[in-house]
Amino acid sequence: MSKFTEDVSRLLDYIGGEENIDSVSHCATRLRFVLKDPKKADVKKIEGLKSVKGTFTQAGQFQVIIGNEVATFYNELIKKADIKAVTKDETKKAGRKNLNPLQKIISHLGEIFAPLIPAIVVGGLILGFRNIIGDIKLLEGGTKTLVEVSQFWSGVYDFLWLIGEAIFHFLPVGITWSISKKMGTTQILGIVLGITLVSPQLLNAYGVAGGAEIPFWDFGFAKVNMIGYQAQVIPAILAGYLLSTLEIKLRKVIPEYISMIVVPFLSLVPTVLVAHIVLGPIGWKIGEAISNGVYSGLTSTFRWLFAAIFGFFYAPLVITGLHHMTNAIDLQLMSEFGGTNLWPMIALSNIAQGSAVLAIIFLHRKNEEEKQVSIPATISCYLGVTEPAMFGINLKYTYPFLAAMIGSGIAGVFSVGTGVMANSIGVGGLPGILSIQPQHMLKFAIAMLIAVVVPFVLTIVFSKNKKMAKKELADG
Repeated sequence: MSKFTEDVSRLLDYIGGEENIDSVSHCATRLRFVLKDPKKADVKKIEGLKSVKGTFTQAGQFQVIIGNEVATFYNELIKKADIKAVTKDETKKAGRKNLNPLQKIISHLGEIFAPLIPAIVVGGLILGFRNIIGDIKLLEGGTKTLVEVSQFWSGVYDFLWLIGEAIFHFLPVGITWSISKKMGTTQILGIVLGITLVSPQLLNAYGVAGGAEIPFWDFGFAKVNMIGYQAQVIPAILAGYLLSTLEIKLRKVIPEYISMIVVPFLSLVPTVLVAHIVLGPIGWKIGEAISNGVYSGLTSTFRWLFAAIFGFFYAPLVITGLHHMTNAIDLQLMSEFGGTNLWPMIALSNIAQGSAVLAIIFLHRKNEEEKQVSIPATISCYLGVTEPAMFGINLKYTYPFLAAMIGSGIAGVFSVGTGVMANSIGVGGLPGILSIQPQHMLKFAIAMLIAVVVPFVLTIVFSKNKKMAKKELADG
């Protein structure tokens, strides 16, 4: 009998019995259930289990936070309930039947960008480091940069651009590959399609924006502009889905013995043509409209209101899964404006959630059992992963979550009001300052301080309010 045996039995009972489980998988810290009837799950009883650190529903899945020993818990659950083990991707697919159309679109976006995030974060850190050594005049009385006085740092500056260019200019390759992988189609075709969108033969997106003369393919009866879509997000998404859709449909109608030759040809060639004639230009305009709208909102007279609303409501967006759409917007802003003023607010929201948990640690400093959840959750939050903090502590007591939302909103107003811009998406917590453009780092540091102090203080203040602390008193 293992230490999880009793909790596994109770979880099965509280979740509505094994007959209510459609499928279950696990990730690094969570069990991911797709339930036949989500209403049968008794959330309060499940969260009362010693092994459970919180629950939430996202992307049609009922997720139970277990922690680092989730694999052990999962294996015992599968054995006890005689449930077929499935992969995380299979669970995601099954979970989509519980989503509305908007949620399905957001879920797809999240799955496209999730494999790309590590590279994008690395790219952001590289751009930030290049700006520090190449743009900030630190030497000779504030008149010269490191690059200007040192051949070594000049070489480092040039070398790092090799990686930065690969990540951001050739981002469409990653997007079309990710879509092919997600759709279960031929991944090399996705890579080839992405390359055709950023080929050196084409006038790159920056040249087009600069007003350079656009070359074209002349087919006699028609001319097609030879425009590249470096760093463009929406053209790559549209082209990637067209390629995968064509391949899936063609495989259904073309005999298997010739499919290896015919399907790739009839999928790729028409997609590349349509991408350059229709999808690329349309996607460019859509992306331009979205990025201009967001940028205008964050730089207008009412930018403080936009920032306050986004900063306050970002954490609830995470609960719904709608936050995944911000990745595409950030990348589009980077393409259009050379940076993003949206992402800094995301980093501040993460910091605010961690600070609220820090206050709970202070308030409940004698609760050794809770510290096993709250301390790792705070560290994780300050490093950009908010789920353990939000679902394990802040939503459990409610008022720390509200305090974090308020602190995030105030920090966001300061960030946007002072014009803070990030080079790119980065590590969404305290290390996020490394992705901020050098001239804005001090202002962002102040915004970070706000995101630490305000939620901490408000959490303590709210804990004194009997109505707000009612759940805490009941749990205690």
